[in-house]
Amino acid sequence: MFSGIVENLGTVRSLRKEGSNVHMDISCDFLHEIYIDQSIAHNGVCLTVVGIGPDHYTVTAVLETLERSNLGQLQPGDSINLERSVRTDMRMDGHFVQGHVDTTAICTGVREADGSWYFDFEIDRQHKNYLVDKGSICINGVSLTVIHPTENHFSVAIIPYTYAHTNFKFLKQGDVEYRI
Repeated sequence: MFSGIVENLGTVRSLRKEGSNVHMDISCDFLHEIYIDQSIAHNGVCLTVVGIGPDHYTVTAVLETLERSNLGQLQPGDSINLERSVRTDMRMDGHFVQGHVDTTAICTGVREADGSWYFDFEIDRQHKNYLVDKGSICINGVSLTVIHPTENHFSVAIIPYTYAHTNFKFLKQGDVEYRI
């Protein structure tokens, strides 16, 4: 279980295909605290640590994950939002995020708004029931609030701190992102 509060902006070091799976080597600031079999959210997707190297850790994404998320589009050098699972002895920020992916969305616009940003997204109409005005949504692992939902569009507002500390600063119109 995760909160949608991004802990670190990691870097994809390498990708290796094995059948329909993709093994991803990720570097991050908390590498020294990671252990094998740990669950970490990668752009909001829960993946298990399967290996640890001197400057990275490794996770594996299966075909189902690659098809329902933007993880299959990552390239070496890309930034990735990371969050370790919620501890039961901590205050809960954000909202409950399982790390299971429902669908992708396409960024249809980015607007600066006097120091903050609005990001607009389009989803398939079959997923419109996921959109509730002022409801919680998780995009790239970031806990956000839905604003202005319609049949297949919605927006989110990003504050300067979130923009500076997540991969939202790299998101542009036409990019495929996902929500859970």
